[in-house]
Amino acid sequence: MRTAPNTALRAARNARLMSQDDLARALREAGCLSATKRLVQRWEAGHTVSPRPVHARALEKVMGLPIETLGFGAVMAGRSLSAADDGGREVESPIGEVSSDQHTSASGARPRPPGNYAGVWLSRYEYYSSGRDATFTAAHYVIILQHDDRLTIRSLPGSSPSSLEMDLTVDGHIATGVWSERTAPQGYYRGARYHGSIQVLVELTGNRMAGKWVGFGKNFEINTGPWELVMQEPSTSKAAVDAYDHPVPLED
Repeated sequence: MRTAPNTALRAARNARLMSQDDLARALREAGCLSATKRLVQRWEAGHTVSPRPVHARALEKVMGLPIETLGFGAVMAGRSLSAADDGGREVESPIGEVSSDQHTSASGARPRPPGNYAGVWLSRYEYYSSGRDATFTAAHYVIILQHDDRLTIRSLPGSSPSSLEMDLTVDGHIATGVWSERTAPQGYYRGARYHGSIQVLVELTGNRMAGKWVGFGKNFEINTGPWELVMQEPSTSKAAVDAYDHPVPLED
């Protein structure tokens, strides 16, 4: 089926005397790091009817117009359903990326028996803090216990001031479920509890899972960001768990 060109976006760009390269550059400067000339071309050719939420917000910021007047659809998943200025946030990061062939583990460990995910893992996700206007990484060592296709995931108490819980169901190489975190009582969020959904793709080595989380923010906007789990130790013995029950080292 032939798609109709997005003449509204093209007209808005031309009215600002911007080339497709200029628009892509302005979007990157607005925080949309994945914007390219090729992406702009696809939008204007009509190949994309509803851009990703992070792209939509950057377009609105650069063009100074609502996304609906730029030739795209109305409210999309991941955007705020209210009129608040602080709409939903999508954090972009290499954390949630899956290798193209799904064979390379971030930890460099050897492949594990298919479907066996029990052990100690490093959990990392990124989120945007509207109160601090910055993106942060949260890291925990977690223990994964497996019962058939169900994964019960709990953070080790010494690995982070906050506590994390996840319950996933594995279907082939896809794990889907829910997450919950109780923030540090003395931290910025003062012991608040956050929760949401998560879906990750299990790499073929069985040593890494990568995907995205979804959850509500303080103003009930829908936020999303990358999440990964990397296997550290295949054992769940007390000695193995104790060896990782300490704060996650900071990256250089």
